[in-house]
Amino acid sequence: MSDEPEWFAAKRYGIGASWPISWQGWAVTIGYLVMLGASGFIIPYSWIGYGSIVIIITVAFTLIASRTTKGGWRWRWNGKDGD
Repeated sequence: MSDEPEWFAAKRYGIGASWPISWQGWAVTIGYLVMLGASGFIIPYSWIGYGSIVIIITVAFTLIASRTTKGGWRWRWNGKDGD
């Protein structure tokens, strides 16, 4: 077993992560969605504040997903590595 956590499956086509494959991945995804929804209630009148929070939350989620995707993020086409 590898030392790196595998919380998300790799996409079959393209670059990126697919669905969560462990409870940690589901927890991060649900936490992201809850924080995204809650930020609309916390900062209802400031578009700059809301946009800043959304960007910060999304960057954090993307970094976590990229570091915990099984096989890493790279170009794939039908489950095969491409050039």
